Amino acid sequence: MKLRLAFSRKGKTDPGREPVIARVVKETGVLINVEKANIDSMAGEVLIDVPDRDADLVRRCLEEMGVTVRAMENAVIRDEEECVDCGACISVCPQEVFSFDAEWRLCVSAERCVLCGKCIQACPHGALSQQG
Repeated sequence: MKLRLAFSRKGKTDPGREPVIARVVKETGVLINVEKANIDSMAGEVLIDVPDRDADLVRRCLEEMGVTVRAMENAVIRDEEECVDCGACISVCPQEVFSFDAEWRLCVSAERCVLCGKCIQACPHGALSQQG
């Protein structure tokens, strides 16, 4: 399961000042894959992937450390009424989230998405969006 983490780094006691992901791995034994991170001097957002069976444990541990955690079950959302199956998203996606089926209809494997946003920018019909 993909989890989106958000934390502050402003104060000396804010969670972003500590190695929260490393601490969760050490305390729970759950391996965490960091798929995307945007961290600056004031705040941070990180997208992690954890085994589904361990998601609640990891979430609880992070929240106890003061990290805001949000499950990303459908990271990229396709408006089927607006989509014309042009495939513009296929060519720009670095994670192979998009493909065509045997009838040349667009298929979405949202669990592969790392929230880069390239597909949203490339879609000429505005048929793609991200889960906030």
